[in-house]
Amino acid sequence: MGAYLNSTAAYTLYKGESEEPYFVDKTQMLEDLFPLIKKGNSHICLTRPRRFGKTVMANMAASFFSKGCESDDIFKNLRIAQSEDYEKYRNQFSVIHITWNDTPSSCFSYQQYIKRILEKLARDLKREYPMVKFDEGGDIVDLFMEIYIEDPSARFIFILDEWDYIFYQDYAAEQDKKAYLQLLRSLLKDKPYVLLTYMTGILPIAKYTSGSELNMFSEFTMAKTSMFSSCFGFTEQEVNELHKRYLNMCRNPSIGMDDLKNWYDGYHAADGERIYNPRSVVLALRCNHLENYWTSSGPYDEIFYYIAHNVNDVCGDIALMVSGQDVHARLQEYAATSMDLQTKDEIFSAMVVYGFLSYENGRVSIPNRELMEILKEILKEEIKKAKKYKSKL
Repeated sequence: MGAYLNSTAAYTLYKGESEEPYFVDKTQMLEDLFPLIKKGNSHICLTRPRRFGKTVMANMAASFFSKGCESDDIFKNLRIAQSEDYEKYRNQFSVIHITWNDTPSSCFSYQQYIKRILEKLARDLKREYPMVKFDEGGDIVDLFMEIYIEDPSARFIFILDEWDYIFYQDYAAEQDKKAYLQLLRSLLKDKPYVLLTYMTGILPIAKYTSGSELNMFSEFTMAKTSMFSSCFGFTEQEVNELHKRYLNMCRNPSIGMDDLKNWYDGYHAADGERIYNPRSVVLALRCNHLENYWTSSGPYDEIFYYIAHNVNDVCGDIALMVSGQDVHARLQEYAATSMDLQTKDEIFSAMVVYGFLSYENGRVSIPNRELMEILKEILKEEIKKAKKYKSKL
């Protein structure tokens, strides 16, 4: 077992998740990955807002495919066990599972950040393949290629969670971000040792690239791509089932299905299905209390900056949405470039991708009461700040 190679961490985390009373079985997604692994040299990126289960699903994939653990105790009673290829794919592969936002509090530079990750990965590989000669301080891609040359059966599944974390860090300069993209390209693109790259993040790859660095990836977003739509977030049927469990387990249940729908439903997947925020639903049922469980912390400051400083263009439409109306918008997921949002469509597009707005048939809206409460408060505070700022000019 290593830190990243065939680690048991994902197994431990997903096992705990599967034993929770409000666990939802999403393992049918794994069967969609089987053909990609069989083909080899496959790359997919699934982007969703925060709190929509990206890490849970990454842990699920790692614990299922990795030969570093025996996970039949988790999966034998879940949907994936019904697949005729269940035994063929379960725990049969070398899996490299990196959660990019898992950094020490003492990390103050990109060089420190990436050096730590690459050194741990190289240590894992050297321990697993001691017969391969590798110079200290050498390139990680060379190490993978030496392993493959020595043993052509040595092929890997890469599971990269929150791959875009570095782009939100103040210590990462533009040249650092370019170096990171080049590292991913060199490590993954057209490499014979790659079976599958399964990557997650918040915003689409093209938000950060010119299109050529990571153009081997097929991207799956919530608003525009129907495949994997039901794998992130809870469907109405799933929430109904969770609510039945809640009524059976809770001593004094006070939450109805209409309450859950009002507070946490309203996101639209590309296949047309309405999606609930999973984290909020689970916490509401667990705590027997309705409130805002979806935090506004994280890489959202730039959106609020533009809400405040484009009052004439944006705030009027935000106010309409707060009143319950939807607003026309042209979704431009790839235009949501940090601190460079020039138009109302770009701002609203970024808010859809971040999870603040829902998009359907060319119109955006506030999906539910939880987000309504958040946007009301943020809008109120940011407008106050903008007025104070303008009064000083």
